Amino acid sequence: MIFNKSIIVSTAIAALLSVASAGKASGKVKGQIGALVDKDNFCMFLPPIYGGEIAVHEDDAVAFCTKPIAAAKGAGLLPPGFIKSAHFVRNTQSQWVQVTGRMDGSKYGLKKNDGGGQYDIKAPVGSKCAGYKYYVELVEPDINTYCFRCCQNKADCPVNKSTYGCKKVLGGNYE
Repeated sequence: MIFNKSIIVSTAIAALLSVASAGKASGKVKGQIGALVDKDNFCMFLPPIYGGEIAVHEDDAVAFCTKPIAAAKGAGLLPPGFIKSAHFVRNTQSQWVQVTGRMDGSKYGLKKNDGGGQYDIKAPVGSKCAGYKYYVELVEPDINTYCFRCCQNKADCPVNKSTYGCKKVLGGNYE
C-alpha cells in the first residue's frame, strides 16, 4: 500500500515538473512592464495569445516592444508590420509621455470586429510603465488605432473613459 502511494506521488511530481519545464521552454511572453522611450522604442500591452480579444484579456495582457528594451524585462517583440505609424509626445511640465498611431492588428491576429479595450495600472494585474507611476493604453483593432500614455500624476492618465476611444481619451495623431 505504501509502495503504491509513493509511485502515485512520484508520478504526479514528475508530471508537474515536466509541465513546468515545458512552460519555460516554450518561451511564452510574461512581461508586465510597458515602456515609452520614443516613437521607435516602446512597449505596449496586448493579449498573451495570438488572436486574443483585447477586452477579454484586460487582466492578463503582456508587454510587446518595437525593439528590445532593457527596462521591459520579459517583454516580447511586436510582429513586423504591426505598428504602421507612431507619434511621440513628451510633456515635461506635466511629466507624461505618450505614443499614438495606427496599427495593423492582423499581424497579431486581432479581429476586425474587436472594439478593443483599455489597459492600465489595475489591469493587467501587476503591470506598470517603466519609470512612471501610472499609465493608460487603449487598443482599437476595429479601427486599427492605439494610444499609450505613461504619467507621474494620476490625473494625466484618465482610466475612467475606456469606452470613449483613443482620440477622446488621449488626443494625439492617428495618421
